[in-house]
Amino acid sequence: SAAAVGDYANAESAADLDKVHLASVYLATIIGSVTCTGSLVAFGKLDGRMSSTPMAHPARDQINMGLGAATLGAGAVVMGGPEVGTGLAALGGALGTSGALGWHMTASIGGADMPVVITVLNSYSGWALCAEGFMLDMPVMTTVGALIGCSGAALTKIMCDAMNRDILSVILGGYGTKASGGGEAMKFEGEATQTNVDETCKLLMESESVIIVPGYGLAVAKGQYPLKEMVEVLRKAGKKVRFGIHPVAGRMPGQLNVLLAEAGVPYDIVEELEEINDDFDSTDVVLVIGANDTVNSAAEDDPNSEIAGMPVMRVWKANQVIVMKRSLAAGYAGVENPVFLKDNTDMLLGDAKDTCEKLAAGCKALA
Repeated sequence: SAAAVGDYANAESAADLDKVHLASVYLATIIGSVTCTGSLVAFGKLDGRMSSTPMAHPARDQINMGLGAATLGAGAVVMGGPEVGTGLAALGGALGTSGALGWHMTASIGGADMPVVITVLNSYSGWALCAEGFMLDMPVMTTVGALIGCSGAALTKIMCDAMNRDILSVILGGYGTKASGGGEAMKFEGEATQTNVDETCKLLMESESVIIVPGYGLAVAKGQYPLKEMVEVLRKAGKKVRFGIHPVAGRMPGQLNVLLAEAGVPYDIVEELEEINDDFDSTDVVLVIGANDTVNSAAEDDPNSEIAGMPVMRVWKANQVIVMKRSLAAGYAGVENPVFLKDNTDMLLGDAKDTCEKLAAGCKALA
């Protein structure tokens, strides 16, 4: 945005700029502004500095339409080729209204959809770069921007399919998945039971098959290295250990795969949802680490749930489930997880890295 405004302000004769140049300046300005403010809000929500719940303003759609109309109106003035003063005023107005639009639209989207929003914003940044390439007559910049924009769009499609979400609904702050009903979500009653490290180590060493389902909590805690140590101990003891990765585990596709590869976890024991989801029935122990929405049975059991129809890891079908989390709080979707209340589920609360270190040490002692 700054480069676009600067290019326009320093043009020898702004009124004589051709339409392609003017369009490039305008698009680079508004796309860059939307990306900047939207990214700040997304960061705030993911980092816990802002509430993950969507901002449900009663006039949300009207505000979006008003800001959009103002941005388009300013664009029409810029495209008319006015003198530099009028053009800068219109460009500045478009910069402000598009920035407000990016902030408001992202704030109106729930934390559960932030992974999709990130990929959309990533795509936007590419198209802004592409527009700047046209503006500066730099084919390399245009090509790189187009590649980033297209890859971001493709990643967004993958994310939406994995979450059973409609991209337009996400961007406009829509509620629920494509399969969500219109009624009230089910209320789940019961009390979660807690366990400790010693009992968990004993359970793991007595089992024959173990599936580990990591989530964003593992990434935040950077617990992949002690987890890998624990897996090595279990495998040396003759246990069948595998990892089950949900398509949107973490904040974007592949994040958990990269973390596990970084720690040296063998590729052949890391499986995707489609490959491993039917194996939970015959699994002794499932260890869920920092995952919540991706293992929520409400997606299949409650047609009115906000995540209804979303593909999830069916961890609750295993003989025993151990869920490692910092607390019993709901995930980014804000949906209560009935898996925590099931008879075959125990909660192991605490920091993922610290707990994994204790589990690795405990399993070594029992090996």
